[in-house]
Amino acid sequence: MLPWILAAFISVPIAEIAVFVEVGGRWGLWPTIAAIFATALAGTFLIRQQGLSVLHQVQAEIEAGRFPARQVFDGLCLLIAGALLLTPGFITDGLGFILLVPLTRQAIAAGLLSRLHVQTAGPGYSNGPARDPSRDPSHGHRGDVIDGEFHDLTDSGAEPDGEPDRRLPPPGDAG
Repeated sequence: MLPWILAAFISVPIAEIAVFVEVGGRWGLWPTIAAIFATALAGTFLIRQQGLSVLHQVQAEIEAGRFPARQVFDGLCLLIAGALLLTPGFITDGLGFILLVPLTRQAIAAGLLSRLHVQTAGPGYSNGPARDPSRDPSHGHRGDVIDGEFHDLTDSGAEPDGEPDRRLPPPGDAG
């Protein structure tokens, strides 16, 4: 992972400089600088608009008693998009604008989920939809619950039927 990050920190600025030189050669210095500021302003406006929308969706999900997983992912994508849009450069701006498209975020989320194998454990966790215990065919019992009775045999030396155990001497007998 570290080599990829190092390669990105070296190659992205070089690519951005190359694009600046090319665009600056075609458009001139001031239009290029104006385009950089325009993309930053447009990105800031769109990030704010979509961020407030996601915040309202998070509040609605929490009020409904659901964890806002999709909205948290959208918020993370918007945070990354904001960082990319505020970074000077046309390549980073393009990537930032791509993250602003909801369909793109959904595709990224689907791709990530297909690569992740989430294992949950413990009460209250489920890989499927929540079940209503009143509609459960096992009358609210989970499949791993076993109902039964037990008798403590450690003190009495007796079998469950009340008969003494002939295989072991009674407790306290040395004999």
